[in-house]
Amino acid sequence: MQKKSPEIIPTRQSLLHRLKDWEDDESWREFFDIYRKLIFSFALKAGLSEQESEEVVQETVISVAKTIKEFEYDPDRCSFKSWLRHLAQKRIADAFRRRARHPAAHDAGPSHTQTPVIERIADPAAANLDQFWEEEWQKELLEAAIARVKTEVSGEQYQLFDFYVLKKMPVGKVAAALGTSAAQVYLAKHRISRLIKKEVNRLEKQMP
Repeated sequence: MQKKSPEIIPTRQSLLHRLKDWEDDESWREFFDIYRKLIFSFALKAGLSEQESEEVVQETVISVAKTIKEFEYDPDRCSFKSWLRHLAQKRIADAFRRRARHPAAHDAGPSHTQTPVIERIADPAAANLDQFWEEEWQKELLEAAIARVKTEVSGEQYQLFDFYVLKKMPVGKVAAALGTSAAQVYLAKHRISRLIKKEVNRLEKQMP
């Protein structure tokens, strides 16, 4: 049986309601597992080091805990997507302020190699954080859609798609490795790409 990956959207509203109970450790672990990668990648793209980005993740989760009881889920007034970005962005700004106060502690080193261009930005306001957040959000959304579709198609079909589309192997090599024809590889790509696009559209409608 395939293990389901965390789903960003379908669990959001019920999860937010459960988070209002600070003693619900299982729901807080679920929240951390789902959103840690998103917040961490966002902080890295904003120009922080890996260590600073980990701190932003922890501080953002603390901010969620402090404000979740007042937060009301109302997409027309304040979407969850915007609310979480706002909290993460404030923690990123805090990290840059700490860096400005203690510049020697943030000299370029091995942990700064992930974002060689953006890391030189001294002011987070100079970075297009809205764009960074949207890029990371869409990346997580796509991964959630792929994980969902993977459970709905045969293992053989998904393997064809994985080798050809995700791993970018030449169609001839994919066909030879899996003992099939190029036509079957193209068919798998067309079918699964269509299902993923449909799933992304479905998730986006639930994620204002």
